[in-house]
Amino acid sequence: MKRYLLNVEDNEINRTILTEILSEEYHVIEAENGQEALEKLREHQKKISLILLDVQMPVMDGYTFLDRMKEDEGLDSIPVIVMTQGNSEEDELAALEHGATDFLPKPYRPRIILHRVAGLIKLRETAAIVNQLQYDRMTGLFTKEYFYQIVREHLLQKPDQEFCIVCSNIEHFKLYNDIFGVQRGDELLKRLAELTRKMAGEDGFAARLSGDRFLCFLPRCKAERAKEFLEKEYDGKTQEYLKNVALRLGIYEIQDPGMSVELMCDRALLAADSVKGQYNRHYAVYDESLRDKLLRERAITAAMDQALQEEQFVIYYQPKYSLKEHRLSGAEALVRWIHPEWGFMSPGEFIPLFEKNGFIPRLDLYVREKVCAQLRRWMDEGYDVVPVSVNISRADIFQEDLAVTIHELVESYAIPPRLLHLEITESAYADNQDQIVSTVGRLRERGFVIEMDDFGSGYSSLNMLSQMSLDILKLDMKFTQNEIAKPVKRSFLENVISMAHQVDMTVVAEGVETDSQAERLEEAGCDYAQGYYLARPMPAEEFVKLLTKTVD
Repeated sequence: MKRYLLNVEDNEINRTILTEILSEEYHVIEAENGQEALEKLREHQKKISLILLDVQMPVMDGYTFLDRMKEDEGLDSIPVIVMTQGNSEEDELAALEHGATDFLPKPYRPRIILHRVAGLIKLRETAAIVNQLQYDRMTGLFTKEYFYQIVREHLLQKPDQEFCIVCSNIEHFKLYNDIFGVQRGDELLKRLAELTRKMAGEDGFAARLSGDRFLCFLPRCKAERAKEFLEKEYDGKTQEYLKNVALRLGIYEIQDPGMSVELMCDRALLAADSVKGQYNRHYAVYDESLRDKLLRERAITAAMDQALQEEQFVIYYQPKYSLKEHRLSGAEALVRWIHPEWGFMSPGEFIPLFEKNGFIPRLDLYVREKVCAQLRRWMDEGYDVVPVSVNISRADIFQEDLAVTIHELVESYAIPPRLLHLEITESAYADNQDQIVSTVGRLRERGFVIEMDDFGSGYSSLNMLSQMSLDILKLDMKFTQNEIAKPVKRSFLENVISMAHQVDMTVVAEGVETDSQAERLEEAGCDYAQGYYLARPMPAEEFVKLLTKTVD
C-alpha cells in the first residue's frame, strides 16, 4: 500500500524533481508555501505519513510552518525532513530546534532521500504500534499488558518496598450505558480515568483493565489514599456525573512479589466485587477468607443458568392472615433453590448475588410465571384463591415495558390483575424515585395492587407515603419486632399504621412470631400479618390445603 507524502517547495522545478523521485513508491501531495501546506495537511492529516519541507518560502517559511505544526496536537507526530541549500551545522541545528525530524541538504540525492523517507515512516509506524500496546485509546491510561510489565519491573527493582494494587469498577455500568447512552458512558469512563490517575499520584501507575475496570499500583503506605478517594472526590465538581454511579474499590496488599501480576490484579478485582450491592460499603481489602467466600459465590453464579433451565427453583407460599377476621387473606411467593448437590440453598446466599450480577430480572420473571400458572391451576380446580404477592426488584424498575409485560402475563393465564400483588422494596424508592413513581403509576392503571415492602428498614422517610400511590404497606420484620418491644407511648407503630390508613393503604406486618405480637399489632390497628407464628412458607401442595373450594 502506497503511503502519502507532502512535498512543500516554492521552486516549481525543484518540487517537480522531488515528486518524480518519490512518486514511484509514494502518493505525493504538493504545496508551494507553508500556508498552503498547513491547509493541505489538515485536509489530508490522517493520510500523510511524512513531510518534505523547504525552509526559504514566501507567504509562510518552513520554520514558521514547523512552529505551527508543534502547536497542533494532531499534527506534531508527523515526521518532517527539512531540505535546504544550506549545509552548515547551524542550518541543521535550526531545523531540528524548530521540530524537524531529519535534515538533508540540496541538491537532491534520490537513493539517500528514498532511504531516509522509508526509514522514518517505518520508525513512526513502529512507534504508533508500541503506543497502541502501551496506552488505552479511550482513556489514555496504560493498557493492562503494559501495566503488568511495568509493575513486574518495579517490583524487581525495589524488592524491599511494600506495594498494593487497587482495582475499581462501576456497579451496573451496563445499565448506566443502557439508560444514558454509550456516549455518556464513554464520557464517564474518561472522567473516572482522570480520577484513577489522580489516585495513583506521581509515585504510582494507573491502567484500564477492561470495560469499566481500572487499576492502580502504588506504595502500600499510600493505600489510605485509595480509601479516602471516594469521600474526597464524590462532591463538588464531580458530583454531577457521579450522582447516579456507585464506584467500588478492591485493595490487594502485595505479600509475595514473585506472584504473577495478573493474579494480584485478579485478587484486587475479587475484593472490589465483594462489595457490589452493599450500599454502605465502597471498598474491601483482600484476604484468604474473602477468596474462599468469592470462590463459593462464583460457583453459585456459574450454576444459575442451568438451575433455571432444570427448574431447580421452587416457589414456596407464606400465608398472610387478617388480624381482625383471623382468616387467610393472601400469600407471599418466596423462591427456594434446591440444588441437586448442595441441597437447600438459603435465599440470603443467592438472592444478593443475583442482584449484583443482573440475573435477578430473569429469576423474577420465572417466579411470576410459576405463580400465575399455579393461580390458574387452583382456579380451574375450583378453589377460592387469594392474592399472591411477587417481588419487583430494583433492576425490574428500569424496564420501560414492565407494566405491559406483566399485564400480558396475567392476560395469557386469564387471571385478574388484582390476584397478582406486586411488591416493591422501600430501598428501590430511595434509589430511583422518579422511575419508581412512574412505573407504579402505570401498573396501578392496569389494575395491579402495589405493596411497599420492607418499610421501616431505614432507607427513606415517612414522607414517602404521601408522594406515592400505593395500596399496601408492609412493615419490615425488624421494625415490627423493635416497635412492639417498646412501651406503647414510645413506639411509632400506631403512628405509622394511622398514617398509612389516612392515605387509604392497608398494613401488613412481617415477622410475627408470637401470640403477644399478633395481639399487639391488632390493637395498634394493623390489618394483616405474616410470620412463623401464623404459618411458615410452604410448597404449593401444602398451601392448597388452606384454600377452600368454591361451592358450585
